[in-house]
Amino acid sequence: MPRPGLPKLVATDLDGTIVRSDDTVSAFTHEVLNRVRAAGIPIVGATGRGPRLAELTRNDIRDADFLVMANGGRVVDQTDPLDPIVLRDARLSGQVLASVLVDLEAAVGPLNVMVEALDGHDEPLWGDADPAWRYPDRFEPRSRADCLAGDVLKAFARAPGHDVDELLAAAHRIVASSAANVTQAGLGFIEILPPGVDKATGLAVVTEAIGVDPGDVLVFGDMPNDLPMFSWAGWGKVAVANAHPLVRAAADEITLSNDEDGVAVYLDRLLSR
Repeated sequence: MPRPGLPKLVATDLDGTIVRSDDTVSAFTHEVLNRVRAAGIPIVGATGRGPRLAELTRNDIRDADFLVMANGGRVVDQTDPLDPIVLRDARLSGQVLASVLVDLEAAVGPLNVMVEALDGHDEPLWGDADPAWRYPDRFEPRSRADCLAGDVLKAFARAPGHDVDELLAAAHRIVASSAANVTQAGLGFIEILPPGVDKATGLAVVTEAIGVDPGDVLVFGDMPNDLPMFSWAGWGKVAVANAHPLVRAAADEITLSNDEDGVAVYLDRLLSR
């Protein structure tokens, strides 16, 4: 273990980390997370999922005191489940997004683009129909002009024929951090976020609210969108065995894969020390 004792907060990614390949979370994982919370350690679900998937997210991490969603753009205090409080709601201007897309397409060619603009339960994404998108039941075709007419939580973009990591590297070269933050979460698309928004800044909203130092936070993840919180958390950063190579390289330790309940195994061992 990287530190003696116990952390003062545990934050974990969901998809690919505690959620298994069959889209389920094991009873063992739920039981261990319940024990962590019973030990007085707050739990944060830190996910790329937008608030339109809040119900699914709450079901997947039932013991979470806080949710950091949309890669940090939406932060929710749900310590009182009857009265959840939104602590952060960051949006990206459609006009700024349009400029970002123009610059990207000038460099890499045409993009398939979808935006996440709505946060009601199970609301659809809008944009270009793309056979590579895994969730066609939550999608509505719309013109680029319609998609960029207002502010959005984030956008997804894919350049057919380009590897997502290559596209992400190009975006990092082209997109100014003052305009937008760009990442990828394992869906085959880059994700374009409001400037200054990532999982680390989302978690910072939580720790500032409850008075926990980042040096006392333990985090788990699997994809490049988890790297900011790996850089930020001081108690420990743990990658699951199925993690992206960049995440494995940034981790203090590597636990078992998501399909082997690696996060729960690690936390069970931590609680049993």
